[in-house]
Amino acid sequence: MTNSFSFGEPETGSSGNRSRSWIYLVAMLLLAVIAGIFIAKSIRSNKEVQTLTMEKENMRMELQGELDSLLIEHEKIKQEYGDLSEVLVAKDSIIQANAMEIKQLLDTQWEYFKVKKKLDNLRDVSQSYLKQIDSLFTVNRELKEENLAIRQNFEAEQKKTEILQKDKEELTQKITEAAVLRAYNISAVGVRFKSAEEEKVTDKARRVDKIKICFTLAANQLISPGPKDVYVRIARPDKMILTKGKGEEFSFTYQGATLQYSVMETVDYTSEAVESCTYWIHRDSYEPLTEGTYVVSIYTDDKEIGQTSFVLM
Repeated sequence: MTNSFSFGEPETGSSGNRSRSWIYLVAMLLLAVIAGIFIAKSIRSNKEVQTLTMEKENMRMELQGELDSLLIEHEKIKQEYGDLSEVLVAKDSIIQANAMEIKQLLDTQWEYFKVKKKLDNLRDVSQSYLKQIDSLFTVNRELKEENLAIRQNFEAEQKKTEILQKDKEELTQKITEAAVLRAYNISAVGVRFKSAEEEKVTDKARRVDKIKICFTLAANQLISPGPKDVYVRIARPDKMILTKGKGEEFSFTYQGATLQYSVMETVDYTSEAVESCTYWIHRDSYEPLTEGTYVVSIYTDDKEIGQTSFVLM
């Protein structure tokens, strides 16, 4: 019995070792499984983080693109409307400040919905800016059109006034010209007196006692009736004027100049045609008149109203 007992102890120890080995193996397997599960979760978590990071970057780029598009459109509007944009400088400053704030949020830690909200607000401000500047543009265009119409009407009225003024001036000029006394049927001849009442026309310079000048003052209802001082100037062939004397009493004023006259005749003018004749007397019988062409000019009311000529031989 003693031998059987001694033989059985080693068997009991070997079985215990095998049990511990199996337990160790099972534990290692469990640890491996747990480690594998942990590694798998870690890998999946990293992928999810990368995916989220990529999605956030895509959203950031999308918001950045919207912001850039909005600012580009805003600048186009400012350039398109030119000087009108200066009227809304305050609102433009708000847009620029909000855009800067959004850029700072996008460049640092940002929240999608917060940036999205600010971007929507910025878009609303930009739309309000566009509406106001478009309204100003419309008002400004209407004012320009109204001013253009007023200016065109003013220029048209001014042109009418100028035409009327020109017509008035032309009419006044015509009336002024028409109101000038004219002389016609002007004649001048040398005469020789056989007696106090008998005269004979002559063209011989040595026989001329007087020069007879006749004319008709034309009818003109625009000229007031009354006495008219008519001055006659007779120029010799050498251009010298035949006069009664050299004093001021033998001169008259013509357009600012003092001229000597040969004969002065006062005619009672009645606004109807009036015939008149007058004489220049050759007082120096010892010195005959010069041969050649004589020019006779007639003046009244500061105007030369007629002219003729005759020849003595």
